[in-house]
Amino acid sequence: MAKASRPDKAEQQALVHQLIGEIDAQPEDYHAYYELVVLLTAGQDFEQAEALAMKALGKFDQQQPAADLLRYALGNVYYQAQTYDKALPYYQQITDHKLKNDAYMMMAQSLMAKHDYQHALVWAITVQEARPNQTDANLLVADILLALGNNQQASDYYQRAYALDSHSGRAAFNIGLTAMVLGQPYATWFERAKKLDRTYFKAHQQQLTDIEKMLAAQADNQHN
Repeated sequence: MAKASRPDKAEQQALVHQLIGEIDAQPEDYHAYYELVVLLTAGQDFEQAEALAMKALGKFDQQQPAADLLRYALGNVYYQAQTYDKALPYYQQITDHKLKNDAYMMMAQSLMAKHDYQHALVWAITVQEARPNQTDANLLVADILLALGNNQQASDYYQRAYALDSHSGRAAFNIGLTAMVLGQPYATWFERAKKLDRTYFKAHQQQLTDIEKMLAAQADNQHN
């Protein structure tokens, strides 16, 4: 789960009231609890989201798939609040087959955010092997490999992601980035990335500048 899109205040309040009404009317239906936790998390009301998820978990702890869905929601509250050490145990407890790979993906993202790239890679590859045709899973493996400095392997996974989704500006940009470091042609990839996702391109332009400086410094050292 990436950053949830944030509803505006009026929309959120209306939805919150609606879901509270559903919980009051059907207190044994866990879906409304889950949806309300997701909504509060999207609105960055992390304290209320945490309290509600904890309360719901206490109520549905012995019921599957309710318990795992609520653990996943609580993990996501902590992930969005950037308290990754709190998120990880909830993802690890999930046994539900449908949710397991989503939980592994979030564990990989949490560990990556903590700069624990080696452990993040284990979980990311587990997801990628289970879902080889999922663009996000290939991108996540690639991002972690890039962070570890494994540029050739990272490039391979970015290429896979781009083959699955040729509209991914993120994949195109990073194919260009790895090509640049590996001394391969890269300009067309950056042009493509700029057209596909100008926002991503602009946000990561500093990376290009940094790598250009690093490569120039390496070239100078070789000449001296």
